Amino acid sequence: SEMAVHRRCLLLGVAGCAALAAVSQNMPTDAEAALAADDECLAAKPGEAQEQCSQNLLQRRGLMAKAEVAELEVEGKAGQPWWSPAGWGAPASWIKPWLPPSSAPAPIGSASDGGAGHPPAPITGGAPAPAPSSSRKCSSLADDPENAQCKEVIDWVVQSGKYDPKAPEWFAEMKNISGVDYLSASKEDFQRLYYCSPPGGKACGGTPCTCTKPPCFTCYGGAPARKKRPGCEDPESTSIACKPPAKPMDYKGMTWPTMTFTGAQQMHIFCIGDWGGMDGKLNPIEGRPPIIAYDWGAQAGPSVFPRTRWNRYHTVELCNHKDFVQCYSTRGTDCPASCGFVAGVDDQPQQLVAKAMQERAKINEPQYLLNVGDNFYWGGIEKTCGTPMDEISFTAHHQFDQVFESVYTGSGLAGKPWLSVLGNHDWGGRCFNNGWDQQIAYTWASDRWIMPAPYYMVRMEYPTKMFSADIFMIDSNVHDAKSPGMDSEHNICGEAHNPVGADCSAAQGPPSVEDCPSYFQTLWAEQKVWLEDKLRQSTATWQIVVTHFPCGEDGENQAWYRKLRQQFGLDLLVTGHRHDQELWLGTDITRNFMGGLTCIITGGGGGISSEATPNPDDTKDWYGEGEYGFYDITIDKYSLNIESINYDGKVLKSARIYPYAR
Repeated sequence: SEMAVHRRCLLLGVAGCAALAAVSQNMPTDAEAALAADDECLAAKPGEAQEQCSQNLLQRRGLMAKAEVAELEVEGKAGQPWWSPAGWGAPASWIKPWLPPSSAPAPIGSASDGGAGHPPAPITGGAPAPAPSSSRKCSSLADDPENAQCKEVIDWVVQSGKYDPKAPEWFAEMKNISGVDYLSASKEDFQRLYYCSPPGGKACGGTPCTCTKPPCFTCYGGAPARKKRPGCEDPESTSIACKPPAKPMDYKGMTWPTMTFTGAQQMHIFCIGDWGGMDGKLNPIEGRPPIIAYDWGAQAGPSVFPRTRWNRYHTVELCNHKDFVQCYSTRGTDCPASCGFVAGVDDQPQQLVAKAMQERAKINEPQYLLNVGDNFYWGGIEKTCGTPMDEISFTAHHQFDQVFESVYTGSGLAGKPWLSVLGNHDWGGRCFNNGWDQQIAYTWASDRWIMPAPYYMVRMEYPTKMFSADIFMIDSNVHDAKSPGMDSEHNICGEAHNPVGADCSAAQGPPSVEDCPSYFQTLWAEQKVWLEDKLRQSTATWQIVVTHFPCGEDGENQAWYRKLRQQFGLDLLVTGHRHDQELWLGTDITRNFMGGLTCIITGGGGGISSEATPNPDDTKDWYGEGEYGFYDITIDKYSLNIESINYDGKVLKSARIYPYAR
């Protein structure tokens, strides 16, 4: 954008600005980009390079930077590394970040677009930075080529950079990763930092051979230990709740240990989806840009991803991506009225929904939560698939801490099980090789996150009240796994945005772009057989299915869900994906053709802006009863009472359903 070019010109001087201008002249402007259909992404126009689309749309890859990097480095000062302040003729403390003072600035060498440093580095061949592992060999900072891009940065940091006024912000993760303060850290400790969480993105490719607090191959030299899951105190336990699988798919279709809830109190289930915002404080690895969409997105905690808004019938675009970014950047002070931006709501919906959950939990304490996916926008865990299942990358650790652990707190929510599935954005959004397997692995690094596989089931027993429930968690992302050449902006398997040679076969995921659609089709087909069999065998009072794609989207015009209802007695379907709150009653014959099956869409968790304006006085484009919120289900032997809770805690709609006669 012009603003980004202007910022870089200020930083790079005349020569650098001239090179940047030469590159920019060949780029279409943001205003030239068109919207695809109904989701978050701007579509590439015919003939427009896919790299430009990625640049416009906050994509992780930084492919756009290849030409720009080459041009700027050619114009760099002889004998001075590009990241060095001397390369610009100014001390580091003079380099003013483009973020406002309230946000943490990008450090020297930042990979952020328009930040105080170099443009995002390209990824070549989709190769991941290796996960810390006891089996991995250490590497020398001085001699090993895999550390070439971080060596000069670390040399400068150790000599003078750590005394820069901005150093406390740049090296905020040093204590957690190395166990020592950045002022006391050795060069090897900084290598460890730049391997795990590189400030500015210039990552080291290997871990140090020595460090202040070994073992040096881990990223948790000072991080507190995770809580153990209740019942897993015995290190010899072989329960799937306590022992991670060798591979992410090894526990497919298995039954999680039965959960038992006693007492005469009301029993509650909270349902939420599409809740996980962007982690703007993350220092990404693998050359990925920061997950920041607007000026204040570098704040601690989650920030909402700005999607487009259309009218109810998808015939009129009300607010494009560029306009919406402007709305967020100015918090609504400079924003087209058609965007329907509500300041104080649209700019913090995840926090508002979480607060409403906390307040609700004080009076209706849930026994567990059902999470329908899209847990981290834009593309799930920001690393490539393939981390061993008994390890959690620092990237995953950071995103979970910022977007999940620090948000859903309080006496009524803390420690409560979150039964979870993957959404399309958790697989990567427009690619399949992001760290979806780390969301599965986090099951064994948490005392409440539960996702042992893409599909599984849990039995809930309520002995005091003499009833039970079988919860079936399934992956429906086949509906966004299309042929590689189709609909690149809404396609996990699209050839436009998957890296060349993308391959998750080592993690039991898709082996290639070409094989990706059939991978998801096979996964869906085996789940359908599995689910029908499990429903047929179920003796529980209640049968509930949880999945990501919304009510009725079964690939068969609702026929399969109708079959689950009429032949197997399914009582409730819990879904998301559409970014609002919709309670579909079984009697709603204008849209519900699932044989009387009640269904909810709870995609208003706030990680992404809602389908329509959340203004309650302007509901003409709403599909349901609300835009941001969650559901509270009261469950007993005789009925489910479903209440739709708005982000401000108000009950918007309710319904009571009864067990289906089997």
